[in-house]
Amino acid sequence: MAPTALVARPVSFADIPRPCWERLLAATPAATPFARWTFHRAWWDAYGDTAHEQYLACVPADSRADRVDWELVRAIVPLMHRHEVEPQDIVNKTVLRERDGGETSRTVPPDAKAVFFGASYHADYATILAAPADLEAVSAATAQALAQPPDPVHGSQSWDAVDLRRLRVADPLLPALELALSAADSSWHVSREQEDVCPVISASSGDWDEYLGSLDKKDRHEIRRKQRRAAVVGDLSIEISPPTQEAIASFAELHTLRFGERGLFPAGAGGKRSRRFIDRLGELERESVDGGQLHVGLVRCGTRLVWAMLAFDDGETCYLYNAGMDPEAREVSPGITGTAEYLRNRLASGRRRFDFLRGDEPYKYEWGAVDEPIARLLVLREEPR
Repeated sequence: MAPTALVARPVSFADIPRPCWERLLAATPAATPFARWTFHRAWWDAYGDTAHEQYLACVPADSRADRVDWELVRAIVPLMHRHEVEPQDIVNKTVLRERDGGETSRTVPPDAKAVFFGASYHADYATILAAPADLEAVSAATAQALAQPPDPVHGSQSWDAVDLRRLRVADPLLPALELALSAADSSWHVSREQEDVCPVISASSGDWDEYLGSLDKKDRHEIRRKQRRAAVVGDLSIEISPPTQEAIASFAELHTLRFGERGLFPAGAGGKRSRRFIDRLGELERESVDGGQLHVGLVRCGTRLVWAMLAFDDGETCYLYNAGMDPEAREVSPGITGTAEYLRNRLASGRRRFDFLRGDEPYKYEWGAVDEPIARLLVLREEPR
């Protein structure tokens, strides 16, 4: 049976019923916490004036054109548009971290109007919400929508680039979307490149000693040595807390102590936006009927809070979003002992995958993480130079 032909219609994020979003999220093979309604809602609440929504709903081609029947929606395509670089990006903390891709990495003029995945400036993964069987038709509908003149809701200027990032290489959407974009218009220049890597730990069991035994001997010895040294100062303990205001405040305080102006919460507008985003995300996750996936790991040495981790836990994988630590607690090596306490706790709770998310910082590999690449699909109207 041939797949149902679909068309993509522009919709406002606020008009998408949350039950429809949740239905499609549950059917999406590459869904992560970054595809949750809560993440998108929190992002627009904090950064809404830095980009313009361009969400699409894919429906059967023979559906009514004057309204969207949400029961018939087969996919949600979360897009936004803005200039590739905006004058206030540094102040607003809306800078896309670029990884040196060498000669294979394409550049886009800073003044180009670019279409991105929605909320992707602060997400580590992105995808389209759709069932696997619909990905071919959804990708074709998305490409055709991008080939049309801009609708009035999205302004009169056509895009210069479609810059879709954060796509997992294992996501079946990636080849389907690349093929559809390549076929949509012969004048488009479509390329796929590796955007970054996400180092991931895959544990064979929940046994802490077995996991340590899988690490490099030097790294294993260092972890155990620092745990023993910390135990002389005080007993290490961990609390996995819901993202309450108090828990998030503790995380923000330790993160700022450790990273200062280089962290999430520098002085000024950018830091305030980051805090608004994290606070709002915590609020929405706490209120979710599924109990939410965001939590805060708090590690103490005795009664002293020395380390905090903001992470997502979907029941199978823990996504380590960001951390903070007390730099005055050097004698207990909070970066190592805190991470060890968190991993040991989550292993005992049945988790076997730990995703350090974007970036190839050396410390991630000391825990046995292995790179999983993420891709960028770039479409340019002009021949790249």
